[in-house]
Amino acid sequence: MNQRCRGLVIAGVSSGVGKTTVALGLLAALRHRGLKVQPFKVGPDFIDPGHHSQAAGRVSANLDGWMVPKTENLAIFQRHCYGAEIALVEGVMGLFDGYDGTSEAGSTAQMAKWLGLPTVLVVDARAMARSAAALAHGFATFDPELTLAGIIFNRVGSERHLDYLRQALAQVQGVVCLGGLPRQESLAIPERHLGLVTAAEHALTPAYLQELAEIMERHLDMQALLELMRPIPEVEQTAIPESEPLTRVRLGVARDQAFCFYYPENFIYLQRFGAELVPFSPLHDPCLPDDLNGLYLGGGYPEVFARELSANTAMRTGIAKMAAAGLPIYAECGGLMYLSRGLTMLTGERTAMTGVLPLEVRMLPRLKALGYRQVTLQAECLLGPAGCQGRGHEFHYSEIITEDAGVSKAYQMVDRLGQAPSVEGYRRYGTLASYVHLHFGSNPALAENFVAYCRKYKEQK
Repeated sequence: MNQRCRGLVIAGVSSGVGKTTVALGLLAALRHRGLKVQPFKVGPDFIDPGHHSQAAGRVSANLDGWMVPKTENLAIFQRHCYGAEIALVEGVMGLFDGYDGTSEAGSTAQMAKWLGLPTVLVVDARAMARSAAALAHGFATFDPELTLAGIIFNRVGSERHLDYLRQALAQVQGVVCLGGLPRQESLAIPERHLGLVTAAEHALTPAYLQELAEIMERHLDMQALLELMRPIPEVEQTAIPESEPLTRVRLGVARDQAFCFYYPENFIYLQRFGAELVPFSPLHDPCLPDDLNGLYLGGGYPEVFARELSANTAMRTGIAKMAAAGLPIYAECGGLMYLSRGLTMLTGERTAMTGVLPLEVRMLPRLKALGYRQVTLQAECLLGPAGCQGRGHEFHYSEIITEDAGVSKAYQMVDRLGQAPSVEGYRRYGTLASYVHLHFGSNPALAENFVAYCRKYKEQK
C-alpha cells in the first residue's frame, strides 16, 4: 500500500499555450528530485504520452471521458499510480473544452473532478498583464466544483513583465502564481500534421530534459507546486487479475518509429487474457518472430517511412504469406495502411505495401477524419461475435481510393452523437483492419475475444 502518492492536473487556457512543455518539464524536474512520477494524458492522444514516458521513466496512460466509463478511468488511474509518489495529469485542449459548448463532458475539468485533483492552469502571457487577473478570476469561478489552485505563466517577456502578472494575480482569491517561464523556442518539440513528432523520432535527450528541468527549478516555485498537490486515495496494487489458467499465445506487436500508437490498457488486457506480447519492427527486422499466433499492428506514421517499409521486402512478403495462411492480424490506422497493396504519397510516388488487403491508400494534404467512434460488429470476426461493441478514436490524413468489390466489412460505426453511420473494418483471411483505434477498456471482451481467436489458430495449426 502506498499512501504518499499525491496528484495534480496541468491544464491550459486553450491548445497551444505550452502545457505539454510545462508537463514535460515538471516530470523531468520532479524525477531529478528523486521522486517517482506517474504521468497521464487526458484524451485519445498517443504522442504526448510517448514523451511523458521518456521524461518520467514510467509509461504514461490515457484517461478519456468518452471512450471508457468513469469507473474504468478511476481503475486506470489507480493501476498506474501504484508505486508512484506523484501523479501528474496533462489535460486536453482548454480546461473546460469538451465535446460541445454546453457541458463538461470529455473535458480536463471533468477528469480533474472525477479524480478529485486540484488544477494548475498554464497561461500564455505574451501579450498580457493586468488582464491576467480577469482571465484567472473567470477560470477560477466558472465551475465552483473545480479546484483551480495555481497559475503558471508561459512565454513571459521579462522580470518586470512577471512582476506585473504577479501583482494582477494577487487580486484573485485562492489562486497562487507559481512563476513564469521565459520565451525559449529552442525547447519546442517539432510538430507535424498529427501533432508533435513522436518520441520514437524525437527522443528527449538527457541534455534536453536536464535543461527543461533546470528551467522549471529556476523559474517556478516548485515547493509551492508540491504543496498544492492533493493526496489521492490509498493506492493498492490493482493490476488486472489473471483469469483461469489458459494456453498462452504469442502475439507479435509492431513497435518502431513507424508503428508506435497504442493505448497501454490494450496491452494490459491482452496480457490479462493470456497473450505474450512479442515486439518486432516492420522497419528493421528481416522477418517475423518465430511461433507467432497473431499480430497486432498499431498506428503511427507509415507514410513517413513508406520507402523503408517497402524496401523491407522480406518482412512484407512474410506477413502476406502468414496472413494468407490464416494468421490472426488486427490492425489500426497505420497498420491498415501497411496491410494495403500500396500507399501513394502527396508527391504522387507509390510505394508497395504488404498486399494483405485488396486496397489502395493515398495521402491527403488535409485532414480526412477526426473524432470518436462507436463500433458495433455486424459480423463475427477476431474481436468477437456480431453485436459486440467498442469505442475508439479516428484521426488520419489518408484515404482508401480503391478496394475490391468483394472485400467484406465487419464494422457498423457511428460518431460520438450516434450520427454519421458508416461501414468499415476490412476483413480478409484472419485479418481485421480499420482506421479506428479501439480502446479495449471500453469493452474488455474485445481483447478476450482477440486472444481466444489467436488461441484457436494455435490449436488448429
